[in-house]
Amino acid sequence: MVRLIPRDEKFFDLFIEDGQNLLAAARALESMVTTYDRLDERMVEIQALEKRGDQIDDELMARLERSFITPFDREDIHELVVHLDDIVDGIQAAAETFVIYRITQPTDEARQMVGILTGCAAQLLEALQKLEKGKDLGPHLATVHDLEHSADGLSRAAIGALFRGGLDALEVIKLRDLYQVLENTIDAAEDAAEVIERILAKS
Repeated sequence: MVRLIPRDEKFFDLFIEDGQNLLAAARALESMVTTYDRLDERMVEIQALEKRGDQIDDELMARLERSFITPFDREDIHELVVHLDDIVDGIQAAAETFVIYRITQPTDEARQMVGILTGCAAQLLEALQKLEKGKDLGPHLATVHDLEHSADGLSRAAIGALFRGGLDALEVIKLRDLYQVLENTIDAAEDAAEVIERILAKS
């Protein structure tokens, strides 16, 4: 039988769930770099959150495919899902970098970047929780942009310091790769914020 009445597909609840999972992953990474113990166990916890994020994203995409009417442009839904997934993937990659590279201790700069990432995740969740009503999102998205700008400067300074600090060449490579992973992940958070801004501009 042909369905004449569009399904009531609830996208917003899944976006919120995605944001909650994202924040949980960011906080797990922040806890990892703060205490820096049980690294393998903490990495497994983050990997499980990444897998859960994939499940949420798959459900979002499935809803997108079967929905006749969507709350906003399909392209924007798809792009937002992709960027939210990129953030959680980046968090997992950072956790794995600490373990696989056997980084002895996270640097102050790495801890600060992880803190910035957690801040971005918290602001994105706030925005996603307000997305359905479309009100009062601006300050949260502006904060993501400010945090990303801070991370850019911190990353440049941190990488510059690596080549001036007399570190072993292997340590330089390890930390440079870690900083790049963290910077890319924070960039993905800003990308998600920009998609939400575009959605608001069209509403």
